[in-house]
Formats: sequence, C-alpha cells, structure tokens
Amino acid sequence: MAVAKKRSAGSVDAAVYRPGVERRRFLTYLLAAPTVTIAGRFVAEGEWAGVAGAAPVAAAGRGEIIDLGELARLGTIATAPLMVLTVGTDGGARFLLPRLECGQGIATGVAIMIAEELDLEVDRVEVQLERARGELVANQLTGGSTSTRALYDPVRALAATARRRLVQAAADRWGVAADSVRTEYGEVRGPGGLRLGYGELAGAAADRRYVGIVGAPKPEAEHTRIGKRHRRNDIHDIVTGRVKYTMDIAVAGARPTMVRRPPTVNGGVASFDERAVRAMPGVIDVAVISTGIAVVAETFGQAWAAKDAMAVEWTAGSIDERSDADIFAELHASTPAFVAPPVRNAALGIDYLEAEFDWAYVNHAPMETNCAIADVRADRAEIWCGLKLPTVARAAIAAELGLPADRVTVHVVQAGGSFGRRMYHDAALEACEISKALGMPVKLMWTRSDDMRHGRARPAMHHKLRAVLHRDKVVGYEQRVAAATCDELIGFDSFVHESIAKGLYPPVNWLASQALFQLENSIPYDLGLVSEVMNEVSIDYPTGMWRSVYSGPARGVEEIFMDEIADRIGEDPVRYRLRVLKDRLDKQVVEQVARVGRWTEPMPSGHARGLGFHAEYRSRTACLVEMDASDPARPRVTRAVIAVDAGTCVNPSGVENQLLGGLTDAISTVLHAGLHIEKGLALEGSYSQFHFARQRDSPLEVEFIHLHSGGPPGGVGELGVPAAVGAVANAYARATGKPVRGFPVLRAVDFTPFPR
Repeated sequence: MAVAKKRSAGSVDAAVYRPGVERRRFLTYLLAAPTVTIAGRFVAEGEWAGVAGAAPVAAAGRGEIIDLGELARLGTIATAPLMVLTVGTDGGARFLLPRLECGQGIATGVAIMIAEELDLEVDRVEVQLERARGELVANQLTGGSTSTRALYDPVRALAATARRRLVQAAADRWGVAADSVRTEYGEVRGPGGLRLGYGELAGAAADRRYVGIVGAPKPEAEHTRIGKRHRRNDIHDIVTGRVKYTMDIAVAGARPTMVRRPPTVNGGVASFDERAVRAMPGVIDVAVISTGIAVVAETFGQAWAAKDAMAVEWTAGSIDERSDADIFAELHASTPAFVAPPVRNAALGIDYLEAEFDWAYVNHAPMETNCAIADVRADRAEIWCGLKLPTVARAAIAAELGLPADRVTVHVVQAGGSFGRRMYHDAALEACEISKALGMPVKLMWTRSDDMRHGRARPAMHHKLRAVLHRDKVVGYEQRVAAATCDELIGFDSFVHESIAKGLYPPVNWLASQALFQLENSIPYDLGLVSEVMNEVSIDYPTGMWRSVYSGPARGVEEIFMDEIADRIGEDPVRYRLRVLKDRLDKQVVEQVARVGRWTEPMPSGHARGLGFHAEYRSRTACLVEMDASDPARPRVTRAVIAVDAGTCVNPSGVENQLLGGLTDAISTVLHAGLHIEKGLALEGSYSQFHFARQRDSPLEVEFIHLHSGGPPGGVGELGVPAAVGAVANAYARATGKPVRGFPVLRAVDFTPFPR
C-alpha cells in the first residue's frame, strides 16, 4: 500500500534509513532550504513510516536483556524531527543537540560522528544545545548513559545523507556519475582534479531535486575519525573562561538574586523585618517565596550581604529532630529480612557469609552551583538554565505559572557539572517564582552552602548481604537494601494537578525506584539462587539520582562481598571472579586489568591492590587500584588500571575521562565524602567541609586498556563508579586488614560547620 507524499511550501519528503540490527529505524527528512539542512526523528519498530512504497517493518526481537538505557531509548517517540543538521555556505556543519553538555563531552562526541560522515575536520562542526521542545518529551533526556548510544546511528545517518546530497549536486554540475566523485576535508573531488568546497555546493545541494536521496553511514572499517583520540572542542574556551554558563548570560534587566534559606531543610518563613534589609546598599527588592526570602540587588555581593543580615523567624522543617544516628537506626530496622535463617553443616559442606554496609547521604557537588535566569511576564516566560530534562522543566514551569506550555521558552545552557543534579529543575522553578512575585527578570544563584545543605543528595542506604556456600560454590545469594526515598520521577509530578500528584506520587515513585534498582543491579556472577529486594523509607530530605544511582552502592558492596567470599573459601579474588563470571567478555576485562595491574606481585606492608568489576549499559569495565594505607587515617590511591569494553568507541579520550571521573567519585565516597545530618541540616556547607577527592587524593598513574568486542557504542558515563568503588574498598581492606562496613570510611567531623 502506497501513501502519497505531501508536497507544499516548506514541506518535507521522507525516506527510511534502517541501521542494521538497531532497535530503531531512523526516518530522515530532507528539507529544501538555502543550505543543506537535514532533520530526523526516531520511529518505533513496527511503526509504518508512511512513505511511498515503504512496508511495515517487524520488531527485531533479538531477545536481549534490556538495560536501563535501552528503556530510556525505547521510551517516548517524538512525532516531530528530533535533530537538525545544517551544512552552510561557509562549508562548516552546525547541529542542534537535544541533550545537555555538562562536562561529559557529548558535544565533542557528536561532532566526531558528524565529521566522520561528512569528511570534515572535527573543529568545523559546531554543536549548539537545543532549547526545550515539548514534543520531544523523554527524547530530550540526558542521563542513564544513553546519549552516545541513542545518537550514534541517527546522527551519522543525518550526516551521511548531507554528504550524499553534496556529492550528487557536484556530480550533476560536472556532468559525471556520482560514484566517480568522493569527499575529503570539506570538499567534493571529482575526476581530473575537479574540486568544490561544501560551501560552494550548499545552495545547490538544497535543491528539491535531491529530496529523495538518503545516504548510508560508513562501515566501521572506513572510519578515520571515530575511534581516534580527540580533545574536547570546547576545552580551550573552558580553560580561558570563554564558555558562557548560566551566570555569564546577559539578559536585559535581570539582576543578581539570592535566597536566604531556613536553618533546617524544608523550613519556611514565619516573619521577618524587611525594612532594615531594604535600606542596605544596592538592594532593589525583597520577597517571601516558598523556599525562603529572595533578595534582588545591584550585585551578588550586595544580595549576599543583605540576605545574611536578615533577622528571620522560621517555621519548622521536615526533619528538625533527626540526625544520622536515628536515620540509620530506622534504615537498619526497615531492611527486609532474609528468606530463611542461616544454616551451617560442616559434614555437608554448607556454610554462609553475611555482611552489612551503610552509605551516608552524598551531595552531587558540581563546580557550578544551582542557578537560573527567569523573565516571567503576564502572558509568557523565558528561562535560561542547565537542564537534563528541559521538556519536563518547561511543563512544570508552565503549570506553576498558569501559562500554556507554548508560552514558556526554556533555553538549555551548558552546565559546569551535574552527576545527576541537573535532572532536577528546582533552580529554574524558584527563579520563575521570584520573577513572577517581583515583576522583573532575575538572575538567581545558589551559594555553595545552599547547594550542599538545601540541595539534593544521593539517599542514605543500608545493605545486608548473605551468601550460602556449598563447599567452594555459592548456591544462594541475597541482598536486602533499605534506602531513604529517592525522587525518581525527576519532577514529573510537579506539573500534575496537585490533588492527583499527592495521591499518585508515592506509589508511582516507589515503582520507578524498584524498577531502577532491579535494572541497575544485574549480577554478572553465577551465585545460584539470587534474591534482591529494596525497601524505601520515607525520610523527608531532598534527594535525587546521583551518578550511577543505585548501582554504585549496591554493586560496589557486592564487589566487596566477592572478595570476602573468595577469602572464606581460600581462593584468590581474581581467580574466583574468573571462575564464576558468566560472560566470556566480562572475563576478558578482568583478565586484562589483573595482568597489566600486576595483581600477583607482592606489595609492602600497609600497601595493597584491590579490584572491582561492573557491567551495564552494554559495556563492561574492571578497575584495579594500588593503595598506600600505611597510615590508615590517610590512605592514598597511588596507581590505577582500568580496562573497558564499550563497543565502538567514538572518542577514547572521552571514555577515559568518564572512567577517571568514576574513579574519582569512588575514591571520594568510599574514603572521605559523605554528609553528616544533624538536627535537620547537613553540617557540610562547602568543599572545605565536604571532603571530595582533591589532587592529593588522586593516583599519580592511571593506565587504560581498551578492548573492542564489536557492536555499537555502549554507555560509559556511569559505568565506572561501581567497579571503582569495589576496587578502592577492597584495597583499603587488604592494606589495613579490616573489613570495610561504613561509607565513607573516614567519617569524622574534622571541621567547624558554617552557621545555620
């Protein structure tokens, strides 16, 4: 059955691109324009593309395990073009990226993909961030290590189609066959030395004669840019201060704004004397808002001084009488029980092993604190902010302001770090509340203390593990977890009508948390009958998804437990893992990291090696570290070796940066970094108190091993944390001879907290 193509001014003609065994077909739109402009969207398998001559395509049905990232990719299907690529008259390419660049390097990765297919230099590809587009919904999500996987085939298809049209335009101009010309370094080159730059061909290639032409991406064997090391396209601008983050953007009339926050989380304003504050130098206006008292001034220094000078009476917060001790007591009491009582029988060779672990709340602590610019008018609103889910933020803001969604514009701004923090739009929402209350544009900045004390954190957790052994084989494994409730809905509830949200939020969020926990914690080992259960405990403290969410703590302690099982049965931890790992490719990364890391070589007293493994996001990694814990109170990771197999590697440097970041997070949260909750507030208020790893805590030597088992790219953004958690904790335990049970290991309050 044929479907007629629509032809009208500004319309598009569609052609189907089928990227091999991928779970999506990609529909490429070819737009008639003065420049070569290609746009495309995802189409769900089995959906009829509606193109003349196109037949329905059945689902691939590969029967593979679907991980978290796969679910994100297969989620919401946008009906409008997702992405737009343009080749301009200057010969360069420009691409609108429906993701947030927040330091992970995705903009550079996409530029490499485009440069590969267009035969351009990578620095000739300009990647700009797409503003929030409501029709994209979850397709504009940055998270779950999905960006490279989701974009790899579609982006290359767009660029290949642009290249194919340029080639045809040149061939027609020269009167030669298209297969007799080639592209190289931004030019189309033909027989007899014929050459035309992309800029010279951009207008011709946009002719409607070429609308039906679709190009296929290069096979991997022909890649000259993908798989090669590239420095970040924006690195020079970052180190020279030229990148514009949210606070660098000049919006007419937007004045510096800060908020005086309560002395405990979720407290409110009872009363305050605003006359003295209004008389302070530079103060423009003051307003009570839902989260505290907003001050707008001529400078941030003046706003800061004014907010700190306020005399305020506060209402109670949500956990005013709660501290670490009783929070962990509740988590311990709420941890689900094991299935059956333990049994030992020496005659039958039956034994068991148990361990319990605590994880403190952990702040995201990105270098750029929470911030946003908002200009709210009676009939519209415009926001600038670094957001990983801008479509959700836009809908939430529209609902909060009582505006139609199409009257709210959200500009996505490059962010200075996230680690999950910018999945949430609380700064944008707060800026809008202030702008509406005061009737002026505002430039809102949270202080570091605001972010650490009133921002979100990875939930505190308690883990109980049990392994049942029959001689040297584990025949049963149980993991029981109690975790403070984590906001998994990422604010989806905030634009649902209040009465509905109150009724649906707890059960829906619980289901989201359970699904996330199960998807992230697939055990790679043969441990017999496996049972994993998580119980969420309602503690009204602001939480959020922190890099690797549940797999960092859950898989991390499993890796510690693997060492302890090996010790119980008298087997080397590496040999034991190789014996019980189920996947051949998983074994390869462990073998390689142990070999290069010199696992079997002796080390001095107080020094030790530790190893951890993790597989997720269609990728796998093993991490080995060497630690000097001759002074157990001042441990130092001195060397690390990381092996990774992440399928096709777009940019090895980018992969290594991500894994090094995961190692740094592991060193931090295992050894030093965790919040202390005391009477309703975190004691930590800055980097001087929140002991995230410094340069002195980082290894002097890090070596990477890249294995390539084939296939499309896997995810790496969160992959490295769980393996490194296991490696660092195991090294500390081996070096000190003491099992690790609480995180961070070194948890003393060795600082004077800021005033509340």
